[in-house]
Amino acid sequence: MAVQPGDVSVDMLVRSLAASAAVHLGDVVDRATGAKATPNPAAAAQMIDLLALLERKTQGNLDEAESQVLAETLRVLRARLLEVRQRVAAGAAPGA
Repeated sequence: MAVQPGDVSVDMLVRSLAASAAVHLGDVVDRATGAKATPNPAAAAQMIDLLALLERKTQGNLDEAESQVLAETLRVLRARLLEVRQRVAAGAAPGA
């Protein structure tokens, strides 16, 4: 089923960017291989930066629910990025 123009929302945009960040954080299992992707903190940070840009540029224009979803998504992703960067810096195995 195709997404209709009226079905597109801020929530969908946030979740799409968050899903991309999750892939780059090594949190998503590849269905073909059954393994998690190798973390790419720089690419994950870029997705998080895009979400932060969205938050800044839409300040005062989102409803309360949209603002909360965006803020919580950023909080969770920033925490995961910190964990991944620390793990990579410590030399831990990717996806461990």
